Parts: sequence; C-alpha cells; structure tokens
Amino acid sequence: MRVGVCQTPEIMGDVEAARELIHEFAERAGGVDLLVFPECFLQGYRPTAEHVRRYAMSCSDIRLDVPQTVVLGMIERDGGNYYNTAAVIAGGRVVGAYRKTFLTRGESVFTAGGSYPVFETAGTPFGINICFDGQYPHAAREVARRGAKLLVFPAQNMMRRQNAYGWKERHNELRRKRVAETGLWLASADVTGERGGTHVGLGPTCVLNPAGETVASVPLGTTGIAVAEVG
Repeated sequence: MRVGVCQTPEIMGDVEAARELIHEFAERAGGVDLLVFPECFLQGYRPTAEHVRRYAMSCSDIRLDVPQTVVLGMIERDGGNYYNTAAVIAGGRVVGAYRKTFLTRGESVFTAGGSYPVFETAGTPFGINICFDGQYPHAAREVARRGAKLLVFPAQNMMRRQNAYGWKERHNELRRKRVAETGLWLASADVTGERGGTHVGLGPTCVLNPAGETVASVPLGTTGIAVAEVG
C-alpha cells in the first residue's frame, strides 16, 4: 500500500476551505492508496465548548469526491456527545471511524472513545491512534492485537512557540517507542504555521518503518505530502 501523509496549514472553522485543501492534496497524490490528514483538520482543533458545538458534524454528513481512502480528523457529534474522531472515508463516504481514547485535560468537552477498529486498504490492515493517545502503550498495542500492520496517527501540535521547538524532535522519539513495542509501521500527519503570534506548528509529518526509521517525511515547518510504500 502507498500511504501519503499530509502536513497542512491549520484551518479554523472553515469547513469548505478544508474540503478544498483535501481535494488539492488528493490531486497531488496520484497513485496513493491512503491519504492521512491531521487531528480535527476538517473544523480545526479548538477544544472549547463554543467551537465544538458550533462546528461538530455527524459522520454521515461527510462526503469527499477523491479516489483515495482518506483518514480525516474531525469533530464528531453523535446524539448528545462530541468526539475527537478520525473518520475513514472510501468511495466518497465514511465507512468507519476511530474516536480518541486518551483525552488531555483541556479536552473535557469530548467523550472518550473505547474501541480500536481495524480497516483495510489495498490489502493492508490499519488502525488509528490520535495525538495524545501516543503517550500510552495500550492504544498502539490494541491496534496491533487486532491484526493491523500500520498505525495511522493524526496529530495537531500547534503549541506555544517555546514548547513547539522543545518538542520538535521528541514527538517522533515517543512514536518510535510505540513502533518498537508493536512492530507496526506508523504514518503521522500534522499541521504547520502560526496562530496568533504565540503558537507554532512544526509537524512532524512522516512515515516510520517497524525498525523506527523515517522512510518519508515532510520538512518541519513546511506544507506538503510525504509518500511511502507500506507492507
């Protein structure tokens, strides 16, 4: 399977602009089977009650006319609950989803997920963790236990400037631990750019092989797609 991981600008509260960018990346990613976007990319990652309630969507509302299978970070509404979700879209519609299990203290507006579904594209089974899930071996281990070969990892590391530069190498150090524990490939997607003069997103967006080696990456602080053969 050929996987493409997208390092994008942060788009906040403009779903149509996010959709347009998804289509632009999809057009650039010819020959890619699976395309991965950052955490909450569709509506923008702002875990306040006001933002989440205003922009949350049902998975059934999502349509994308792109040839690839897409893992898309979104804010999901289901009944009276809100979830930090990665939707899996194939054939233009959502065929499944993973809900972030391990939430930060600032994500109290969300309800935690509790299951680790495995999907398949081009013959390769994959599961999903989202950003802070990577702090916990349990989340990656459950994906591997269910037969996945690839861990898809949407993230959103728009951080205060000092923290962003302090963490720029540590993100992948943590992900390599999960790879070493499970033997999975890992494909991460993140944002880049600045927010309000105080926050910076650098990435990293990359593909790690089961040995923890970076086999494809987008340079820190830039937008783009990294593509790798996973199998």
